[in-house]
Amino acid sequence: MQDVAEQRDEFPPRRALGVKTARILIVDDDPSMQQVLVSYFHQQEMDAVFASGRREALRHITSDPSVVILDLRLGDEDGLDLLREIRSRSDVPVIITTGHRCDDIDRIVGLELGADDYLTKPFNPRELLARVRAVWRRQDMARTTLPRRAERGGFVFDGWRLERRTRRLTDRQGNPVPLTKSEYALLVAFLEAPGRPLSREYLLQTTRMREDIFDRSIDSQVLRLRRKLETVPSEPRHIHTERSVGYIFATPVERF
Repeated sequence: MQDVAEQRDEFPPRRALGVKTARILIVDDDPSMQQVLVSYFHQQEMDAVFASGRREALRHITSDPSVVILDLRLGDEDGLDLLREIRSRSDVPVIITTGHRCDDIDRIVGLELGADDYLTKPFNPRELLARVRAVWRRQDMARTTLPRRAERGGFVFDGWRLERRTRRLTDRQGNPVPLTKSEYALLVAFLEAPGRPLSREYLLQTTRMREDIFDRSIDSQVLRLRRKLETVPSEPRHIHTERSVGYIFATPVERF
């Protein structure tokens, strides 16, 4: 069995061109769990490294991992705080793990903060592998699909402008407004169907985000997008809530 200590420093170089290999970052302060998971992913011909805490995890995020497996209980550190930091820097898929079945609140908060899936310990490594492959596949599909969509024109609404080729959003004054990949995908979904009520399930499917999990995770995505588009997010002009349905983009949209 390969020594887990050897996996602490960095991911190995990417494989030959054309061969895609998942790069798994395991954030867990339990040495036995580190050993089991790193060894298991290596057996599945996946690259894997571990981090025991915040500093190591954020250093590995710069290496562009494919999936992060994040334990919400990291000794004196809060896994939810780390999830917030990861989400502020990256759209990498995150699977959260908890060690107690009573941690429903942490699990729900984690999903609302942008986690893609969750597992409760103890879990079968094969189930974890299946979930890793699922979120990695969705992320890979989004990365290959969105650039093709982005090459075609864009949208104008209420003085705002979104260019697909560059994914550049500018406000009424022409100032750039940064969007994460998920925020961009969500905004495009709205702009492609102005005036039409869209269900949470439709938005999850269209934007390829967090399928088959807690559906209110889309609510947190909408809230973050509102904070960027709306002068008063609590009194939105553009994205309205449709009770018992989902959301509707209420502003007229022009294409170019």
